[in-house]
Amino acid sequence: MAHAIRFHKTGGPEVLIWEPAPDGDPGPGEVRVRHRAVGLNFIDTYHRSGLYPVAALPSGLGLEAAGVIEAVGEGVAGFSIGDRVAYGTGPLGAYRDSRVMPADTLVKLPDSIDERTAAAMMLQGLTVQYLIRRLFPMRPDMIVLVHAAAGGVGLIACQWLAHIGATVIGTVGSPEKAALARAHGCHHPILYREEDFVTRVRELTGGRGVPVVYDGVGKDVFEGSLDCLARRGMLVTFGNASGPVPAVSPLTLSEKGSVFLTRPKLMDWVATRDELVAAAEDLFAVVASGAVRVAVNQTYALKDAAQAHRDLETRKTTGSTVLVPEN
Repeated sequence: MAHAIRFHKTGGPEVLIWEPAPDGDPGPGEVRVRHRAVGLNFIDTYHRSGLYPVAALPSGLGLEAAGVIEAVGEGVAGFSIGDRVAYGTGPLGAYRDSRVMPADTLVKLPDSIDERTAAAMMLQGLTVQYLIRRLFPMRPDMIVLVHAAAGGVGLIACQWLAHIGATVIGTVGSPEKAALARAHGCHHPILYREEDFVTRVRELTGGRGVPVVYDGVGKDVFEGSLDCLARRGMLVTFGNASGPVPAVSPLTLSEKGSVFLTRPKLMDWVATRDELVAAAEDLFAVVASGAVRVAVNQTYALKDAAQAHRDLETRKTTGSTVLVPEN
């Protein structure tokens, strides 16, 4: 009998329950994937808490996993039993031993990438891909500010940006995280608890500010991030680790230097099959080259997802975390 982590009401990590969850057989256009690893992401805590409402309760959780196809439904082209695959854009419900999935949400894994690495990088890596390659295409001559530089998205972003040739400034919460970020391409880690990151960014940029800020933290750094921008710069706020950002008047954007503000989500940047495949291939290539190393720094049993959530929300984790089914 397959099992899954589900929640019957929104709330803290304690609402997560490990319970039986029959798989079923794949229908037309679907496959069944036996998960080898499941990714943990901050967005999972938003679904669990109710910040991002789910369609109905009880609900599954998780958007990202990797494994092996064990059954194929009618009309599926391009996938076969035994293929190693991964996904990072849902649908919701990845926290389970195995699941039936729409085939068009999956991508095949190259031989150079194992399942745990894939589960740790699909959502975060695809997020970085669209943030730095398409939403605000970075150039080698640019300086960029990345918040939470020692987190899962942050470590991938720092490496990829450094590989492009950009200069990376990153905020971190401890000397240990500063060292980790620096080892992954962050040129100027800022200990935000010990120094004002706005002042430091202005110092590092000769008073000009940065053309773009990538922010997955939210409320605690929002106003400061606006003050870090150069004239006509862009604040990309893509996460709420510290809570939702406050309301902002368009006039404020004018007063800050005619700056831009965007609140994107990954699903709108991989909305078609072609976009998903192209983004995944770009991600796989930069990882396979060695330019980006995916740091799987924590591993939990899937049934212990509640503890993984506690550690993530109290900022005890660094890099990426995977949940491992016992199968």
